[in-house]
Amino acid sequence: MSRFQRFPTAPARRILVCRAIAILVSATVVSLLLAMSGRNVGELARLVLTSTIGSRFGLEDLALFMTPLLLTGSAVTVTRRMGLWNIGAEGQFYLGAVGAAGVGLFVHGPAVLILPLMALAAMLCGMVWILLPALARAFADVNEIITTLLLNFVASLLVYWLATGPWRDRVTDALVSTQRLPVSIPDLWGVVHWGFPLTLLIVGGLAGIMSFTRWGYEVRISGASAGMARYAGMPVSLRIISAMLLSGALAALAGMFEVAGTVHRLQGGMADNFGYLGIVVAVLARGSCLAVIPAALLMALILDVGIVLQTQQVAATVVLAITGLVLLLVAIADECAHYRAVAPAATRTARSTS
Repeated sequence: MSRFQRFPTAPARRILVCRAIAILVSATVVSLLLAMSGRNVGELARLVLTSTIGSRFGLEDLALFMTPLLLTGSAVTVTRRMGLWNIGAEGQFYLGAVGAAGVGLFVHGPAVLILPLMALAAMLCGMVWILLPALARAFADVNEIITTLLLNFVASLLVYWLATGPWRDRVTDALVSTQRLPVSIPDLWGVVHWGFPLTLLIVGGLAGIMSFTRWGYEVRISGASAGMARYAGMPVSLRIISAMLLSGALAALAGMFEVAGTVHRLQGGMADNFGYLGIVVAVLARGSCLAVIPAALLMALILDVGIVLQTQQVAATVVLAITGLVLLLVAIADECAHYRAVAPAATRTARSTS
């Protein structure tokens, strides 16, 4: 009689199948609950499909959601390969937006020069914001989860202070907002700007760096076993700092793309939880930089569906519960993918060799 045993790794195809089943189950559960509440499930499903992947407007929204999610998800993935958790992508996002907005508002010149300068300022701000947690983790073994998380609140308050104080919009008197930036990232397709394909290139380049460079190899080894990495002569502390600085720069670049390509001004609350959702994207990507792309697409689709449901008077709390259900079932599916039925003799052999 066969029994189930957990294996440390799972084939990618098995994970994809389990996730597809999880999404199908979650859709079935949500449909039943909506039907029990008196909703026309068929009409809602048709509206969701036509308003997301079935229309140009929906596809544009998906691309706009994916752009920051790709970068914040990559930011968290980089630190995960180092065995760390950057929970501060939200704060680094805000600081990137602050740096980009500062250059856009107060440095004048042609867009071809100002936009790269905004990106550079944003990344430097993100790196400075994560520098203290990085040093504390590398040299004092201070938990980076706590330090990066707490800095999120400081960054959010800083943006609110700037947007209501020294940088407030004195032209239209918009609340908690600066004036519109004089430069912006050019549009590519509708409201989708060039930041979207550039972000895809960044994710692909990051995957290449992590897989084919010495730095990426040392980051992976240090994340797998810091003791073994030190024994091999690798500078683990420097790798911790460099990985966290890169993570902060990526999350901050997401803030620059948002402020210069989508919102066009610095606003309170403009991060819209993209930093925290980047953690979910990184978990779904399971440490793979390239897998961040489909994970970000799934998260963007969930956000887009939530907006469509809210337009049909579905409460925001219900949308949040649906999102949580989908992510919970996907996480369960990922764990189930590690279990396989094995014969008792095979089980004993596996145990004896482990």
